[in-house]
Formats: sequence, structure tokens, C-alpha cells
Amino acid sequence: MIKSKLLATLLIGGCLVTSVQAQTDLTNENDIQNEYELNPIVVTGTGTNQRLKNTPAPVTVITANEIKKTGITDFQQAMTMMVPSLSFSTNSMGSYLMMNGLSNKYVLILINGRKLTGDTSRNIDLSQIDMSRVRRIEVLNGAASSLYGSDAMAGVINIITFDPQDVIQLSTNSRYSGEGQYTQSVNLDIARNKFGSFTSYKHDQADNWQNNTMTESSDGELVETLDPLSIGFHSNIVNQKFTYEATDRLSFYAEGGYYWKLTDRPAKQDGIDGGYTYDLNYESFKWGAGANYKLNDLSSIQFDYMGNDYDSRYKYIQETNGFLPGSYDLTKNQKFHDAEVKGIFGFTPNSTTVFGADYRKETLNRPSADIDKGAYTLSGYGQHEVKLWNCFTGIVGLRYDYHEEAGGRLTPKVAAMYSLGNVNMRASYSAGFRAPGLDELYYNMYKTGHGSSGKQTITLGDPDLKPERSNFFSVNVEYNTKRFSTSVTGYLNYLDDMISSVTVNIDDLADPDGFRSWAQNEFSLAAADAAKLKNFKQYTNFERAIVRGFEVNMAANVFSGLTVNGNYSLAYARGKNAEEWQDIERSIRHTGTVSGNYTHTWKDYTMNINLTGRMQSKRLHPGDTDGDAPGYGIWNLNTRHTFDYFRHFLFEPGIGIDNIFNKKDNRPIGVNYSLLSPGRLVYVSLVLKFKN
Repeated sequence: MIKSKLLATLLIGGCLVTSVQAQTDLTNENDIQNEYELNPIVVTGTGTNQRLKNTPAPVTVITANEIKKTGITDFQQAMTMMVPSLSFSTNSMGSYLMMNGLSNKYVLILINGRKLTGDTSRNIDLSQIDMSRVRRIEVLNGAASSLYGSDAMAGVINIITFDPQDVIQLSTNSRYSGEGQYTQSVNLDIARNKFGSFTSYKHDQADNWQNNTMTESSDGELVETLDPLSIGFHSNIVNQKFTYEATDRLSFYAEGGYYWKLTDRPAKQDGIDGGYTYDLNYESFKWGAGANYKLNDLSSIQFDYMGNDYDSRYKYIQETNGFLPGSYDLTKNQKFHDAEVKGIFGFTPNSTTVFGADYRKETLNRPSADIDKGAYTLSGYGQHEVKLWNCFTGIVGLRYDYHEEAGGRLTPKVAAMYSLGNVNMRASYSAGFRAPGLDELYYNMYKTGHGSSGKQTITLGDPDLKPERSNFFSVNVEYNTKRFSTSVTGYLNYLDDMISSVTVNIDDLADPDGFRSWAQNEFSLAAADAAKLKNFKQYTNFERAIVRGFEVNMAANVFSGLTVNGNYSLAYARGKNAEEWQDIERSIRHTGTVSGNYTHTWKDYTMNINLTGRMQSKRLHPGDTDGDAPGYGIWNLNTRHTFDYFRHFLFEPGIGIDNIFNKKDNRPIGVNYSLLSPGRLVYVSLVLKFKN
């Protein structure tokens, strides 16, 4: 009933748009905004605030205004449609992120510079990200371990949130689409004098859907299945942040958050393939605090601490192995603590020096995999940036990380930028490393596959794994004016000692019967199941990889109110397994994104029309019996209509179409997919804002 009323409200709001009597009162406000978005302030490339065109490290920036214009309320969809170097594929346990041909474990995701933790089957749980608070998203390609430590080998995604100043406002954002997709966010911001309170709540939900009701069984026959192409869920996120400006120089903050998600998977039924006996439940508590002290206009010292406690559980929907429906079973607990002291010093008017020390502690408890371990990392780093002759900027940086299990690692960085009028030329070298994950070190897992083609799998860790290493080189040429920006970036990324799992044929072992006997006792298997074991997976260092690529980005304010963007990414990603070079699993060679936006204002009414498109070539799965996932092109249209007649109230309905040309993959469930869309969907949205 509530959804029906909301839908009716949104549709009425959309209809009101068509009856507005336009009165031309055009100003240059949009031009100013667009010029600003071609040159926003960024922090990720150097760790200090500066304009995008002035940073020696090229950074891709997606602003909150750009995201708002597309009508997108989901992080994954925003990155898919707006950043070609990123791609996503899904499995039963979450979203699998790829960046420039490398998998998610090489991509560091930050929120305000602090690491996002908590994963589902080693895929970062992206549902934790509340897009309603995003101010901008900064994407840094390539190794960045000199500033950020482990994991930043493919790149860094830094999500910067927004804390309004001198305001009291309440805002809501609703979005409803087909297949039960519904998002509702509510934000309350109170910022007065020295005190600030920022509260947000977001609810997301979606139904299961299928484009094909059939799947292929282990004997090659097509059979009906209950398994969905996209798994339904509902989730809730609550975040609270307090700020306090004690003096003109000293400020504090404290924050906390709660996240909860439950899948809504179909239950097993007799005589039909697929279905599940349990749903997946995720829950996270996070907290943090920090302070910043300004020594002078050019120098400051800051302290930040954050903690996160993330749980994964099974919630049973059918009686299984002694668990009754409605009961929970903990499958994994992850804890993460990060404390950092950072100083930014302007020893001269033309230089910035950064020193920092960081302590991280992570623990993993996974009963079914026989893991209850922890490891700490202690780090120190420094970076010096200097500008000479008003045309040359150089950066040198060095970081030392000591990982409790993997030992010490030095990672340097060198970058330079030469400016000549509207042209910037950049070159950089940076090293990266990744310490082995606790699961890779200590994994000890037996699992039975799902569905009619399910397999028995044993996966074993290796406590002697070495850290992964990388060397990243890039060159960039950029041309900027107030109305037009274009850049070309070429890069090479060399990776060594990559950690991957190798499949071992048990019958090739010196004592295969001894291994099966060990597995039977270790995992409490029936003798018949132990006898059927054919292979096991073992984590090991043996791979090398080379990623060669380039990107082309263009943005223009064509005329007042009209902006266009075009981006293209090529990533030729190859890995060496033993003596054989092959394409990296899930990599994509060619990707492009296009967007056009038109905004016009008549007095108190503003119309915004946005068209976005993404085109990509096939996703590569070398050696997979299902073959590669086919490429696709998809286009979305969003219209948003802002009524700002009242002084303290803003009313903004919207209506749009996802997947205008109804592209979808109708092959049987279980093959390799790139596009998970159910086809063309119309959606409606409504933003309400009450402000002082």
C-alpha cells in the first residue's frame, strides 16, 4: 500500500512538469557549475587538497551533481555507467569488481581516506556504501602503495562524503523501479556555529528475477531451475557523524554506523533444480573519531581512527543439518582497526611535505575454514611536492610497511607535471604491494557446490606466501579550458609473485589415498564422499601479469546548459600461469562511456535531461567451458524537474528509463554473464528538501 501511494505521488509529480508555463530568465549559474566540475578539488592523488588540473597524478572525478543528474542511487551502477576502467560481474556471494584488467583484491576502496572492509566471498560488500552522502568519487589508476599501503596495486577509489556548513535541512530521496527495486534515503543535517550533526538512513530492496528459467545440468541437459539471475535482497544503513570546531585551529569529529542486509533467495522445492536452504545475512558496526590542528595556513596535523566489526551468517529458511528455519549460523567475522597520524607542512610557499604513521590490525574468524587469525601492519611514509618556475611540479614519496606475516616492504613513488598554458604533461612511476590475505594464508575449506552441477571443492592456504609486488608507469597529456577538457593516459603495470589458487589432481600425489584419508578426518566427510574427491585448490605464488592500456577522456560545455562527456578505456591484461601466458580472468579489452546533459531554468523551475551509455567488449574467461561473456551496449535516460518556488522547500520529481533498447541476456542460468539487466525498466523518483 505504501509503495502504491508513493508511486502515485511520483507520477503526479511527473505530470506537473508538463503543465509548467515556461518563462525565460536564464542566468549563467549552470556555466559556473559546469566550469567548476571540469576542475574540482581532489585529494586522492597526492593526499592533499588541490585542484584537479594542478595535481601531478591524473585522477578521474565523479561529482555528486553528475551522479544526481543520471538518477542513479547505487554505487555499482554509477561506476559502471560513468567510469570505463571499472567493471562488475556478480556471483551468488556479491559483486566482483575489476579495474584496468585486475581483480577486486588489487583495488583499494576508501571512504574519506579510510579503508572499506567487510567482504562476501572475497568481494568487497559494496552495499555498505550510502550514495546519499557522496560529495564526489575520486578514481586513481595504478599502484598507490606509497600513500595507502597494501592492496592499492590496480588503483584507488576514494568516496568523499559531504558535511554541509551553516545549515539546518531535512531531505529525502525515493526511487522505485520494476522488479521490486526500491531505494529510500533520509538525511538530517544540523550545522550551526561550532557544532555539526549529520544523520543519514538508507533502505534498499529488490526482487529476484530470471531472464531464462532453464539451466544446464552436469550431464548437459537443460532443466528448469529456481535460481535467479539476480538475487533479491533488502538492506538498511544508518550513519551518524558529529563535528565540533573547538577553536579556529582545532576541530574534532566522531562517527558511527550500522549496516544490515539479508538476501531473499528462493527456497528449494522437490523435483526442481536450484533453490536454497538458507539466505545470506550481513551485519556491520563501524565507529571512528579524529582531530585536526592547524599550525598555520599551510600546515596541519591530523589524527584519525576507525574500527569495523563485520559478520556474515546463514539464515536458514529450511531445516538443514540440525538448523531450524529462522536460525542463524555465523560463517565469518572480520574485525579491522586503523589508527593514523598525518602531518601536512608547507615549509615554503611552493612546497608541501607530508609525513605519516599508520597502524592497522585485522582479524578473521571463519569456523568452517578453520581460521581464527589476526595480523597487524605498521607503516611510516613521507612525500614531498614542490612547484618550480610556475610550470613544473614534482613529487617524491616513500613508504615502509611491516606486515606481521609478510615482513617489510618499501614502496617508492616519483611523479612530475609540466604545464604550458592550457596543456599539462605528466609522467609517474609508483610501486605497489599486497600482503597475503588471512584467508590465503590459513584457508582450510571444504565446500559442496550449488545446484545440479555442484562440485566438491577443497581449498587450502599457504602460510609461506610472499607479498605480491607491482611496478606502474604512466604518461598523461591533458588540455584544459573553462569549457573543454581532454586527456590521454597510457600506462604499463607489471605484477610479480601474484597469489592465485592452483588445482592439484589428487591422483598425481605421491600418496593419494593418504590425502583422501586426511580430508575425510579433517572435514568429517563420509567415506563415499572422500573417495569421490578428485582435485583440491592450493594458494601459491606463481603468477606474473602485465597490463598495458590507455584511456581517453573528454568533457565539454557545448553551450549554456549542455554538457557532453566521452571516455574510452583499453586494457590488455595478460597473466603467466606456469609457462603459459593468457588473458586475465574476467578482464575486458574495450570499454566506453558517453553522457550528455541538458539543464535549463525558467524562474523557479529547472529541467534536467540526462542520457548515459556504456559499451564494452566481451568479458574474457579463458579455458572456461561456458566461454566468454558477450559484450553489450546499454543506454539510460533520466529526467529531473526541480521546483524551487518556496524559500524553505524544494520539490524534485523525476522519471527515467533504464536500458532504453531492452538489451538482456536470455541464455540459461549459470553461464558467464556481463549484462544482468531484466530489460527495459521505467522508474520514478522524488526528492524533497526542507531547508532553513
